[in-house]
Amino acid sequence: MQVLVNTANNVVGTEPWTASVEAMVRERLARFEDRLTRVEVHVVDESAPPTRNPDKRCAIEARPAGFDPVAATETAETIDQATVGALTKLATALDRTFGKTTTRKGH
Repeated sequence: MQVLVNTANNVVGTEPWTASVEAMVRERLARFEDRLTRVEVHVVDESAPPTRNPDKRCAIEARPAGFDPVAATETAETIDQATVGALTKLATALDRTFGKTTTRKGH
C-alpha cells in the first residue's frame, strides 16, 4: 500500500510530520493493507487568519484493488484531529465496501 501525503501551500508539512501521518494511516488501515493499492491524504487550512471555527480539513482517498475509490473528509480545530476523524470515517466506509463482497450466513 502506497501512502501519499499532500498539503496545501498554507500548511507546513515537515518530513517528521509527514512520516507521523503516514504511520497513523498505516496503523489505522492495517487490516485493509493487502486490498488497498494507494491512499492519498490531503490536508488544508481553510482560513489563513486564526479563527474560532474549525478550519483544518483532511480528505483521505483510498484506492481498493478492483473497486471504485473510497473517500472521507473531516474538519476540525487541529490537523491531527481532522486526520483521525477522516481515518475513522474511511475505515467505516471500507468495512462497508468490503463487507458487501463477503458471503454471510450462506448467501
